[in-house]
Amino acid sequence: MIPRRLITIGSRGSLLALRQTQQVAGQLALLYPQYHFAVKRIKTRGDKAEHLTLSQLKGKGLFVKELEIALLGGDIDLAVHSLKDLPLQLSPGLEVAAISQREDTRDVLVSRGDKPLADLTEGALLGTSSPRRIAQIKAFRSDLVIGDIRGNIETRLNKVSRGEFDGVILAACGLLRLGWEDRISQYLSGDICLPQVGQGALAIEVRQEDEEIKQIVLPLDHRPTRQATTAERALLHFLGGGCHIPIAALGQVCDNTLKLTGVVGSLSGEKLLRAELDGDVATPEKVGILLAQKLIAQGAREILAEATRC
Repeated sequence: MIPRRLITIGSRGSLLALRQTQQVAGQLALLYPQYHFAVKRIKTRGDKAEHLTLSQLKGKGLFVKELEIALLGGDIDLAVHSLKDLPLQLSPGLEVAAISQREDTRDVLVSRGDKPLADLTEGALLGTSSPRRIAQIKAFRSDLVIGDIRGNIETRLNKVSRGEFDGVILAACGLLRLGWEDRISQYLSGDICLPQVGQGALAIEVRQEDEEIKQIVLPLDHRPTRQATTAERALLHFLGGGCHIPIAALGQVCDNTLKLTGVVGSLSGEKLLRAELDGDVATPEKVGILLAQKLIAQGAREILAEATRC
């Protein structure tokens, strides 16, 4: 028997990251039984510094850089990332060959007593390290106290169970992929908390010159998700933001129309700008830039400058 060629997939070491990568490996194994797909764990700088807040960690690509180094060095053949963690500018020599069909894009609340956001007591302590979430949650409930929280999903859930927090805000996709949807107290609508750019989608990163691997992963590329997230990332890039800035966006594709919604907010929640735009799915970057310009006309630059100084 001729041995199957080994293809190594790089992943962060968290339970969620491994689950996501194993799902990709399983999909590829069904498509290509002639290959053997193995997952290799790689610890990133963001994982090694869980004791620090995201605002204390400097630089881009906190959760992807080490994976990119392994990819460029040939230690792995492809890398699976949460698209929301992927920098707007990739390392030279790399590209995103596939963006998976999106899971639920919403944020969720996990709370003590299974209470929805509106029913939390005044002054309740809510855990999140995301400026995007802070701005929107404070706009909805200015009386809540926001506490910075780091760690993987299990760590955050345990802090609620132990009473350290009255609740935490998490991405629905993570809990759903882990099969922990029973822990969700409330799915937050986009009117309350619009998601992070790219939330719910997985990005498969490869070496640009590796045509074989690009062709192997191509069937996993979901065109509507790529169009929607391309618009979101174009908006974020034009506004000059990243995951540490209070910017949210959600693209939705229906037939030939791409509807993009964007939010820019102050960390206090006192200023919250929202805008929408319908555009052509064939030009997602243009849709993102046009909506960014619309937000800038409303005063987004001033709000973002203030948030950057905080």
